[in-house]
Amino acid sequence: MTVLCALLLTLAGAALVYLASARQGLCAAPLPRPARFVGWLLVLAGTSTWLTAAGIGAGIAGALTAVMLTWVALPYAAWWRTTRAPAGDS
Repeated sequence: MTVLCALLLTLAGAALVYLASARQGLCAAPLPRPARFVGWLLVLAGTSTWLTAAGIGAGIAGALTAVMLTWVALPYAAWWRTTRAPAGDS
């Protein structure tokens, strides 16, 4: 259960940091600046939870993997969203 909490905290924080970036493509406008700060706080909370749940080496690896997975998946989600054909076209 602790690992699940760590994963969710880290994923949510990384998503907030991405969505507050000026170059994000999922929202019409980036989230306000405080969202980036809250995102980093969530990443730090997730990292500390990873460290508690898995130890130093595995905790750091888990936190970095979750952040990297989020930061790779979200730009692909934005790309997929903008390249889909409209529903009426065949």
